[in-house]
Amino acid sequence: MNEQQQIRQEIYGLLAHLYRVAPDQNVIDWLSGIKVEGDDSHEMSKAWSVISDAAKNSEQEALEDEYQNLFIGVGRGEVMPFGSWHMAGALMEKPLVALRQDLMQLGFERAEEVKEPEDHISALCEVMAMLIESGDAEVLQQRFFNRHIQPWFVSLCDQITQAEHANFYKSVVSLTLAFFSVEQTRFAKNPNEIEITEVQ
Repeated sequence: MNEQQQIRQEIYGLLAHLYRVAPDQNVIDWLSGIKVEGDDSHEMSKAWSVISDAAKNSEQEALEDEYQNLFIGVGRGEVMPFGSWHMAGALMEKPLVALRQDLMQLGFERAEEVKEPEDHISALCEVMAMLIESGDAEVLQQRFFNRHIQPWFVSLCDQITQAEHANFYKSVVSLTLAFFSVEQTRFAKNPNEIEITEVQ
């Protein structure tokens, strides 16, 4: 895996973690210490700066409350992090069936302890991270991203941005939009070499 692929894999892993659980103190400290390399006009550079600043002004207890309100709630949270809901208007719809077929072909299956559907945004990011880490052909990454992430990530980000309790997670949206836009360009029919801003 070359350096750019490793960076992509790590960003997918970070997003998967942030959408899976509220960041703990170790993650807050790591995000707070990010030093951005590159031009500040670059969207990825801006996004890293935004999420780093947000982390510096965050407390773990408040982040746990925010995550609970956004993604869990009483009955349901303010945000629906499932692809079927955004693409088909309801959970457990055709997009989930198509996803399960693709996951089966790729050799992935849901762990027994995981109760939520496979189209949770964090699970999709985990799959992309594993595809990159295992060195799978970019055409497989392209197909998975274009079928299961690209159609709805903007809708998800809009929902988070508009949520009453969104605070820190608006900075997660900034990183999500910037990175997925880079990936969208990468996976266009004639992708050019795309620069991803590295952080230290």
